[in-house]
Amino acid sequence: MKRKTLNKKTKISNDILFYIYKNIELDINMDELAQSFNISKFYMHKIFKEIFGRNIYESIKSIRLQKASTLLLTNKYSTITAIASLCGYSSQTSFIRVFKERFLMTPTAWRNGGYKTYSKNILEESPKAKESNANFDNLEPSIVKMPEIEAYYIRHRGYNDQIKQTWQKIQTWAFSNDIENYKHIALFHDNPAITHLDECQYVACIQVENDTVTDNERLPKFKISDGTFAKFDLHGTDGDLLKFMHWLYNEWLPNSEYDTTTKPPYAIYQKNKYLSDDNHFELSFYLSIKF
Repeated sequence: MKRKTLNKKTKISNDILFYIYKNIELDINMDELAQSFNISKFYMHKIFKEIFGRNIYESIKSIRLQKASTLLLTNKYSTITAIASLCGYSSQTSFIRVFKERFLMTPTAWRNGGYKTYSKNILEESPKAKESNANFDNLEPSIVKMPEIEAYYIRHRGYNDQIKQTWQKIQTWAFSNDIENYKHIALFHDNPAITHLDECQYVACIQVENDTVTDNERLPKFKISDGTFAKFDLHGTDGDLLKFMHWLYNEWLPNSEYDTTTKPPYAIYQKNKYLSDDNHFELSFYLSIKF
């Protein structure tokens, strides 16, 4: 019963989070949100905090500011007021205030190059990424249409070496269910180029082909959004992926004339470094884009 209760709480919380991502530009009404899930507002806030470790308001604020920080770089000809509106802020003054609280600078200063300093300080939270010599200047993506992906998953708070234990649990579950045909997928709810690494939500997922899982109560299940993505194929070792994501958001995206959406990016592993002996990975990284 406890496992079923946890799965129910997890599903509701994930549905709430995906609703927030999808409607982040709107004034999200908590009473209506709770009513849509047929639960009380108190219970909604309680289980969301239990599953994600932060409350709904904090999540909305974080997602809005992540979107704004990107739009300030990609939407070069949009005013601060227009970007504030796109991210759900009715007032430029309130937007500037919360932006400065988060990034320690104004949106204008961010747009004029301050983002590089902020992001560099985040990168230095990872010694392995800081030491990485990987260079992505010649890396070009292909543009692909991806279907919706249904996967089992375990959520991990923090972008750190403990992710390995999360993948080992998924591997144990797969072995126990005699699963042979599958894909490992990492979903990144937060942008690690601008979010402190211990605050990032990392989701380890397994997509099972010809799904005949008998123990489907141990891991919850969700759907990764379909859409148009820039697909980057890369390989490397410890620290290289984080450095790639910094390059992606700070260099490639601002110069590409594409805009990213609020759909979280994800990586499909051909070789999962967390389960390999040499700590090397091979993967395809998918960034949701629009033009």
